[in-house]
Formats: sequence, C-alpha cells, structure tokens
Amino acid sequence: MHSSKPLLLMAFDFGLKRIGVAFGNGLTKTAQAVGVVQAEDDDSRFVAIEKLVKEWQPEGFVVGVPRNTDGTDSDLTARCEKFARQLTGRFGKPCETVDERYTSAIVESCMGGAKAREQKGRVDMGSACLILEQFFLEGR
Repeated sequence: MHSSKPLLLMAFDFGLKRIGVAFGNGLTKTAQAVGVVQAEDDDSRFVAIEKLVKEWQPEGFVVGVPRNTDGTDSDLTARCEKFARQLTGRFGKPCETVDERYTSAIVESCMGGAKAREQKGRVDMGSACLILEQFFLEGR
C-alpha cells in the first residue's frame, strides 16, 4: 500500500522576529533542529527559508499555530495560518498546522526557565522539534 503522505517534513515555530526550524522524517518519527530564521519582513524571511528548503529538500511543511489556553485564537493565530498558506504558495508543497499551545513553555522548562529565555533561538528550534513530534503523535 503506497501512501502519498510527505515523509520528509520541515516544521516551523513562527515568530515575528525569529522562526525556529526543524526537519523530520515521517517514517522514523524523528525531528532535529536545523536553524533559526532571524527576519522581521516577508522578503528576508522567505529568502532564508528558501535556502533551508534547498538544503533539506522537504516534501511538506508543518507550522505550529498558537492558541490561548482555552483553545481560542491568540494574537498570532491568523498570522501563523497566513504563513502556512505562504509556504504552500511559494514552494508548491503541502503544509499542515499543529496546535502549539505549550511548546515554548515545555522547552523553556526543560532548559531551565530563565536560562532558556536568554537563548531564544534554541527555544525556537526546540519548539519547532516539538511541533513536528506533535504532528507525528497525532498520526498525520
């Protein structure tokens, strides 16, 4: 039985200043941090992302979408959903979204709270890994 689901995926923890990026394999259900995109406008953001896409050759994308603890949209929800649509439009690859409600808090907790906040890029990459692992856990 052949599945047309993308196996090589790139995940993004979107932020207005930084985007954590992870790469994973749907067969092994593993994710690894691959970088942080430091950009505050779409043009420079997508130039940096295009370099990562060329290097890692993903078959699809996963974007974490933040929600409030009660499940309602947060300030960044619509912006993350737009970013997911832009990825599909620019690269012609499917993009899924995942609820990323607690990823940054989990990573910061694992890294030791205050120390983690000093290393924002590492938190962003860790969050991108958790977003991809959540996607795999959901069996998608």
